[in-house]
Amino acid sequence: MDAAGVDTYDALHDWSVTHRSEFWAVVMAEIGIQCRVDPRAVMGSSDPEHPQWLAGARLNIVDSCLDGDTGAAAIVSSREGRLSQMSVGELRSEVARFVSGFEAAGFVPGDRLAIAMPMTVEAVIAYLGTVAAGGVVVSIADSFAPDEIRVRLGLTDPVAVVTQDVSVRFGRTLPMYAKCVEAASTQCIVVDTGAGTDLRPGDTAWSDFLGDSDRLHTVAMRPDSHTNVLFSSGTTGEPKAIPWTQITPIKAAMDGRYHQDIHPGDVVAWPTNLGWMMGPWLIYAALLNDAAIALYDDAPTDRGFVRFVEQAQVTMLGLVPSIVSAWRASGALQAGDWSTVEVISSTGEASNAEDYTWLSHVAGDVPIIEYCGGTEVGGGYITATVVQPSQASRFTTPALGLQLVLLDEDGKESDVGEVFLVGPSIGLSEELVGRDHHHVYYDGTPAHPEQLRRHGDRLVREPSGTYRTLGRVDDTMNLGGIKVSSAELEETVAPVEGVAEVAAVSVPPPNGGPDRLIIFVVPAASNLDPLALREAMQAEIRAHLNPLFRVHEVVLVDTLPRTASQKVMRRVLRDGYSA
Repeated sequence: MDAAGVDTYDALHDWSVTHRSEFWAVVMAEIGIQCRVDPRAVMGSSDPEHPQWLAGARLNIVDSCLDGDTGAAAIVSSREGRLSQMSVGELRSEVARFVSGFEAAGFVPGDRLAIAMPMTVEAVIAYLGTVAAGGVVVSIADSFAPDEIRVRLGLTDPVAVVTQDVSVRFGRTLPMYAKCVEAASTQCIVVDTGAGTDLRPGDTAWSDFLGDSDRLHTVAMRPDSHTNVLFSSGTTGEPKAIPWTQITPIKAAMDGRYHQDIHPGDVVAWPTNLGWMMGPWLIYAALLNDAAIALYDDAPTDRGFVRFVEQAQVTMLGLVPSIVSAWRASGALQAGDWSTVEVISSTGEASNAEDYTWLSHVAGDVPIIEYCGGTEVGGGYITATVVQPSQASRFTTPALGLQLVLLDEDGKESDVGEVFLVGPSIGLSEELVGRDHHHVYYDGTPAHPEQLRRHGDRLVREPSGTYRTLGRVDDTMNLGGIKVSSAELEETVAPVEGVAEVAAVSVPPPNGGPDRLIIFVVPAASNLDPLALREAMQAEIRAHLNPLFRVHEVVLVDTLPRTASQKVMRRVLRDGYSA
């Protein structure tokens, strides 16, 4: 605010979208972005689709990630209950060894290297090493089945896959290398966790792949050079392959600094993996802000993760709502000491206000930063800040550097409607792999004084000025001629006693007619009666939403199907339902 010469947050946001070049120049100076060759201008064109960020510059973003105090913590990790720490200097040396191995293997700048493994120290080294060498990471979630891995490898044709022999979750040993072998014949580079796995001829152990040189040299690239290909959820049809570039990390780091309040010396934890944009986001939001990454080696829903947050002295904790629901149901957090936690952030899906009010209180009245964006945004488009009042399950502002408009079905600006973004902004994608970017994001958008970019979320702007998510446009259902979002229904029925998690879908009857409302429930207890739940939920809907919405059936399930980013796959529930 001082740099912009303003004295309110709203004025700062206005400045960030009316003086875009100046705003991003301040951001890059404060974060310390290094360029081997300086740009001719921060923003070279006013074209919102192709703004030519940092035109003429040459850089490698890894230089800015690893330029801090060599003795400062870069990664705090837990493996089998033991805490360890890697300094910036040690991480820099390991990244250098990966670059040395990359080059010795005959790989060259521009080659794609897939990473399909949990979010471990080795995964971070492989990620940064690939980018440092001028390569392109192909991000694949460790939870994917072989067929899903095969699809993503087929879309990107990487020269090799970095993986590990097995992973362990809740005491269960799960295959990782075997899935990659089944998915493709591409060479695998395999981290050995002690499982005694034999490798195929032509595959390489991680320890053999790493080179001897621990002096890091990075390859200077154009700002728009690809560093990472990430995928949309892929719950319907072929997933979108979305490239990040050398400058996308600046957006992630900006969000982390100004919205999640990450600063030098902080410790940042966000249970995630590289197959979801929050994996790369975590790397950049922490390291570019001279903070440490905190990595936990098991599922985050039990008491072990709560202890890890204490021991690692986490200051910024990122979550998805399902983790909070699990903690609240199990009581895992009640005895936790989270005195170091200063900010909690939430993304991935619509959060439950009661869950997050409870979490804020149990964690010591910590502010909750709601955060929503997308892979093609490089971070968030709507969020909150620590300089505005914190309200559970509510957003307070569009992200700095971005503006949005809400349009109703007639294309008119409204307080309830579909989200369209107004760029340009560092972080917004400008191309897709194998698809027409303009067609996906710009074709057919409503006429408006500004060039609008399609996003697909629905929001409501409340009288107080806060925003609430209504889910995706394609999660909107028509019940008795009235449109309502899954998120609205789920928020209404979630407080019913005995409900741990809930998902609402509409299903057409077999012989035609109006859609039926089906509510899937993960029960918090084993003796719940679906008919009693149905009546209780109907009463909540009648009292708080609309008496015309009728619950056709409540279906009890053990778990809700989710994407790698923990979004509920309502289409899977819808398609699998049989009346």
